[in-house]
Amino acid sequence: MSTPSTPSTPSRAPAATLTAGYERCRRLHASYGRSYYLATRLLPAWKRPHVHALYGFARYADEIVDSLALTGDRAAALERLSSRLAAALDGDRVRDPVLPAFTHTVRAFGIDHADVRAFLASMRADLTVDRYATYDDLLGYMEGSAAVIGTMMLPVLEALPGEEGRAREPARQLGLAFQLTNFIRDVREDLARGRVYLPLSDLDKFGVTEADLAAPYATPAVRELVAYECDRARDHYRRAHGGIALLAPSSRPCIRAAYELYGGILDEVEAAGHDVLARRARVPRRRRLAIFARHLLAARAAAQAERRVEVA
Repeated sequence: MSTPSTPSTPSRAPAATLTAGYERCRRLHASYGRSYYLATRLLPAWKRPHVHALYGFARYADEIVDSLALTGDRAAALERLSSRLAAALDGDRVRDPVLPAFTHTVRAFGIDHADVRAFLASMRADLTVDRYATYDDLLGYMEGSAAVIGTMMLPVLEALPGEEGRAREPARQLGLAFQLTNFIRDVREDLARGRVYLPLSDLDKFGVTEADLAAPYATPAVRELVAYECDRARDHYRRAHGGIALLAPSSRPCIRAAYELYGGILDEVEAAGHDVLARRARVPRRRRLAIFARHLLAARAAAQAERRVEVA
């Protein structure tokens, strides 16, 4: 599906109904977030459109800064999106294919506008910053590009009553884990866009140059670097794991499946000897479907249990 021109040409977009907006977000999610989209199918039906709306908006904004097909003024396009978003959050009707659904979800779940602003700030950073000196510097970027995605998802997924505060940090950590996994997998693709997300201090530590990252296969030094980053990502997964039990039972199978699917990317990287340059690591379709099937019965049972209500 072709989407790169959409963010830069909002005036041509029809006035979308909420139904159309949610469907647009669902399609963006299905096209660009296959692993998480598959896991989302384990959620109760009423939650899925809201997860699609959050993912769809994130992808929509990301297309402005990352799409190789978009050749216009990216900074101006991102500012136009920010202006339309501010108007939509104020209750104005905007001509945009995804913002009506996104802002409807934000209002419905009381999602913190500060998280939305932090996300857009990281998108702006992608227009001017293409290297990060240290992991702390990268974490500053990932706070807006990944951690807040986790905290925006949390109200939709539902923490157990009284556990909202404790569930927030694991949600942040899962967002960080997912994004660092993507950075590890996508070294070649990111370099093609002129970006190196692996910290430069880590490259120096293992004696890796950017020319090494552009090679058709990984040198021993690159493999050691990637193994180091995989260990770091695994640590984020460990910090996130305890938060799954703090979610509503009907949301746990989805997040467990997503946890395993994204963690499976690291498994594939490790199985390839940490060579992320020769080919893109992918979880085999058979394994993806097996993970989905393993959690399907639990998802159905939890959703059914939550539908049982006592009538006074």
